[in-house]
Amino acid sequence: MTKKSPFIRWFSDLGRADTAVVGGKNASLGEMVCNLRDSGIRVPGGFATTAAAYWDYLDANELRPRMAAKLDELGKSGKNLAAIGKAVRKMMLDAEFPAPLAEAIKRSYHEMAERSGHKVASVAVRSSATAEDLPEASFAGQLETFLNIRGDKALLDACKRCYASLFTDRAIVYRKNHGFEHMKVALSVGVQEMVRSDKSGSGVMFSIDTESGFPGSVLIDCAWGLGETVVQGMVEPDEYLVFKPLLQEPSLKPIIEKSLGAKAKKMIYARGGSATAKLVDTSAKERSSFVLKDEEILQLARWACAIEAHYGQPMDMEWAKDGGSGELYIVQARPETVQSRKEAGSLKSYRLKKKGRRLVTGIAVGDSIAAGKVCRLASAAQIGRFREGAVLVTKMTDPDWVPIMKKASAIVTDHGGRTSHAAIVSRELGLTAIVGAGDATERLKDGQEVTVSCAEGDTGHVYEGIVDFEVKTIDLEDIPQTRTRIMVNLGNPAAAFRWWRLPAAGVGLARMEFIIGNLIRIHPMALVHFDEIKDRKARDRIAALTRGYGDKSQYFVDTLACGMARIAAAHHPNPVIVRMSDFKTNEYAELIGGAAFEPKEENPMLGWRGASRYYSEGYKAGFALECQAVRKAREEIGLKNIIIMIPFCRTLGEADKVLGELAANGLVRGRHGLEVYVMAEIPSNVLLAERFAERFDGFSIGSNDLTQLVLGVDRDSDVLSSLFNEQDEAVTSAIAELLAKAQASGAHTGICGQAPSDHPEFARFLVRHGIESISVSPDSFLAVKRVVAQSEAEPE
Repeated sequence: MTKKSPFIRWFSDLGRADTAVVGGKNASLGEMVCNLRDSGIRVPGGFATTAAAYWDYLDANELRPRMAAKLDELGKSGKNLAAIGKAVRKMMLDAEFPAPLAEAIKRSYHEMAERSGHKVASVAVRSSATAEDLPEASFAGQLETFLNIRGDKALLDACKRCYASLFTDRAIVYRKNHGFEHMKVALSVGVQEMVRSDKSGSGVMFSIDTESGFPGSVLIDCAWGLGETVVQGMVEPDEYLVFKPLLQEPSLKPIIEKSLGAKAKKMIYARGGSATAKLVDTSAKERSSFVLKDEEILQLARWACAIEAHYGQPMDMEWAKDGGSGELYIVQARPETVQSRKEAGSLKSYRLKKKGRRLVTGIAVGDSIAAGKVCRLASAAQIGRFREGAVLVTKMTDPDWVPIMKKASAIVTDHGGRTSHAAIVSRELGLTAIVGAGDATERLKDGQEVTVSCAEGDTGHVYEGIVDFEVKTIDLEDIPQTRTRIMVNLGNPAAAFRWWRLPAAGVGLARMEFIIGNLIRIHPMALVHFDEIKDRKARDRIAALTRGYGDKSQYFVDTLACGMARIAAAHHPNPVIVRMSDFKTNEYAELIGGAAFEPKEENPMLGWRGASRYYSEGYKAGFALECQAVRKAREEIGLKNIIIMIPFCRTLGEADKVLGELAANGLVRGRHGLEVYVMAEIPSNVLLAERFAERFDGFSIGSNDLTQLVLGVDRDSDVLSSLFNEQDEAVTSAIAELLAKAQASGAHTGICGQAPSDHPEFARFLVRHGIESISVSPDSFLAVKRVVAQSEAEPE
């Protein structure tokens, strides 16, 4: 062991209380090494130079007065920022390490090599400021990191460059904006054993959903090679979401999303020359493969939960996988600084009133909408061209872009994922942003007016022109209690987490066809019979969407299961009622490869839809895939709060056939707590309600179809629109009859539709007749909740 030095602290001797000595980043590494290794969490060892070492470096070279004088020349406008920063950095780089400090660093480095069993250790050299990673802000990447540093000379040079990085233009601006005095902030250098992720993969992990603040998920982004490609947003990474509450059950795999990223590049070690790392193209196999196996995803997620529990707050972590040993490591951990600090008293909901022509899509950051003129920049040095309120369009950002980002109304980048620099800083600044858009810099033109929408789920869209939109604020304070369960309707898994703060009693309607149409996009029978598809264009699109899948049907099962699971996770343990697919034939035909499997019908609304498809030879194999997805979501992922619902079930005989098909595919009513509901949307469901109740656990009233069929009115007819009335006496009589019969049979009763939110008197009618649940759109939730509370308070 090296003798004690005031300039060096080993990670194993550090903890959170040592931030003033070695900065937040290095103190956190020490905290994990000392306290979490016994929990099985692997953290690469190393040492840190102290704040005392930094001041010794400055004083030995008589830099303090010279640097302070130069920094005092910084004007209020910041116009001379670049010249001042360059001059201070030159002072730092031209200085020499005092011999005692240089010797202390080299001795510790040599000891690291001995401990690791390597003749010359390869290390990561990271900057850690004494004012870094405070809870108020993180502003990712303000200071420098150098990877694959080998040898005494290279190490001392990297340490010197870390010191100088305390005075990059962006770091100077950051301290000025946050009220830190330049000459009172010290820098510690962390020297950490390198994990050979250049031969495997690495990435970033959050113990909270980065967009919504949903606390029940772990987000993992990853790519091949060293982690800088993910952090800097150079690639579109793989993305995984894990549901935390089910992680402790070893028989379950609560992975609720797996998204395969393009991962076109990777960073690996460079040999020879001054560069220590280089970017290379990934292979076709790497691009079509996930970086992590399921068990590795779950292991990282469990570590994230343990780290979060230890620190007592949501965390932002970096991890790496060693290509030699195959072992995973946590290489950094710091507090998450955006979602965990948001006020929870209200929600903002954004909605486009119309849509222009879609120009570009990518990964949505946040859930807001913004508009402006495009300003396309190739580098941050072009800041003079940028006008406040413009939409910044560029390939990727790093911390040098922050001054421009602060002036933007929205940001669109070609590259990057949810954990890239552009995404993290956009969240902190409250900006509307789309990352990983692919070719935005080619498609969007300077000066073009556009609207950037992140209000439609995980996918962000750039529309042509300035599109009108509305913003609603939903107050979450003083929400009344009701006997009637008020639930929400959801169909888009990507938007599910957005509403987790609503005190809803679950999801009354999750439309499976929305998941199929928005996420899967392929007709299930086209996957079952892919070899029979003659349409070359359809075959190519299917091949692209299912890349990485040997069995194309499994793509349908996995994507659908994760879609349902994400909705169910957002509301766990409350019930989530998933309606099995209810496309009409004309809608099915619009899916990729669908035209070959669908007949042309004169009246699809009353044709081959709902229950009648499930036992038909023309769709039975497709329904089997739906059932497999439900089983995976409930039994493998573990979300047993999913209830399935059968739509448009015309007869008792049809009900028996559908229940038989469910059982044949492993979904037996009552087994593993499975409940099966039926939509009450056909007069036969009302007339024979007691007998349907013998076969199903509950009814959900579909008021649109029921009104159409009771009154004989085409709900899509403009000519007959005045006759379509859900409150017509014939319709309300049918609903009242159904509710009475269902209650007498002990079956659950609910309704899913807009009528209760559009017509308060209709909500009162339902409450008077004892309905158990009402499910509405999320933005109508509060209004309906209040109407129901008033109705329940009225005398009988």
